Amino acid sequence: MSYDGRFHTVQIAGVTRDLPLFEVAPGVKIAIFNMLGDSEVVENAARLLAQTAPRDAEVILVPEVKAIPLGHALSVQTGLPYVVVRKVRKPYMLDCIETEVTSITTGKPQTLYIDGKDRELLAGRRALIVDDVISTGNTLRGMRQLLNIAGAEIVGEMAVFTEGDESHWPHVIALGNLPVFTD
Repeated sequence: MSYDGRFHTVQIAGVTRDLPLFEVAPGVKIAIFNMLGDSEVVENAARLLAQTAPRDAEVILVPEVKAIPLGHALSVQTGLPYVVVRKVRKPYMLDCIETEVTSITTGKPQTLYIDGKDRELLAGRRALIVDDVISTGNTLRGMRQLLNIAGAEIVGEMAVFTEGDESHWPHVIALGNLPVFTD
């Protein structure tokens, strides 16, 4: 990825942020949304997403890394527990559920894991998938696969932003959409 010094300005849950534009493929740039450490964005986004979250959800599923603070804040807002989908398997993680995806930010195959300790939070439960940005949908598909393996029912999918053609994400509850920039 390369950065040329340009930004894309967005409104997120009542606050304005300038997102740097990075080239992810020749002639293709995306605005990078990184809410890590931005408590104002995280808390406001969680509050708004909680207002539209499916009422029958019993657990929240979020991928690491950037969506973890959102998952935590949404958990506080809704009273639901949350489970983190890991991108690296740690030695203390036993009896993991796993699946492989390709992320737009890494461009490489990546294995997603749910720690075995979280299986009982998912088995037979109604799950809400939450992410910071849904771009290609690969991580979303991976999380769906993990929930299927865990025996959970998906009752909703939410994100702060979808990216690209909004018509690809009619089922995702999002606070906004980020364009893909082409030269």
